[in-house]
Amino acid sequence: MKLVDTHCHIDNEKFNEDRIEVIKRIEENLEFAVNIGYDLESSRRTLRLTRVYDCIYGTVGFHPTDISKYTEEAEKELEDMAREEKIVAIGEIGLDYYWMEDPKEKQQEIFRRQLKLAQKLNMPVSIHTRDAMEDTVKILKEFPDIKGVIHCYPGSVETAKELIDRFYLGIGGALTFKNAKKLVNVVKEIPLDRLVLETDCPYMAPEPNRGKRNEPIYVKFVGEKIAEIKGVSYEEVAKVTTENAKRLYSIGDR
Repeated sequence: MKLVDTHCHIDNEKFNEDRIEVIKRIEENLEFAVNIGYDLESSRRTLRLTRVYDCIYGTVGFHPTDISKYTEEAEKELEDMAREEKIVAIGEIGLDYYWMEDPKEKQQEIFRRQLKLAQKLNMPVSIHTRDAMEDTVKILKEFPDIKGVIHCYPGSVETAKELIDRFYLGIGGALTFKNAKKLVNVVKEIPLDRLVLETDCPYMAPEPNRGKRNEPIYVKFVGEKIAEIKGVSYEEVAKVTTENAKRLYSIGDR
């Protein structure tokens, strides 16, 4: 079975020169890829990609460092876009206390508003959290019916165990880095049926391409590393994580 990239940004300008070729490699090598919106413009670009390419699904939402233009009008447009057939989640949304473009209180307000939108539409969410895990978990507990994925999971095994009844953990290229002991431990301890693969491309390229532009097909290096850590076959990782991705985004049931 082919792999899935559950979180990528192929609308990014770093793909302007060869986007069609990158998408062709997705078509040939992956089951599908999910392009992630992070503001209104990127959500619009994502929607256009889903309309043109069979192998591309998408999400729409405002990343916590891009919420300065979040308005009632923007929220209405998000809702309209989210109703399109190949938009599969609200995201990426959440909290980022590392960059702190906006105060914590503002981030939390917009996070809650987008969670309410997902609730209204009965859709999963793609969660971004950086240096904000405690508040992220606290807010998610206010929405016990919300499900989704914690993108680029940064937390501990203990926190992961709190979340995995409702959320998959997104595992990306950072797993292959030499300093990834914490994430390696998470992958070792958390069942394979709660993990999904991602690239976050063009960022976070895995070894052996670290420092270069990332792209969706490099998700295979993440799959190989998970197989090594868990002592299972690559084929098993592909089968289970692809089934997880389809279940997460209700692809195949749509």
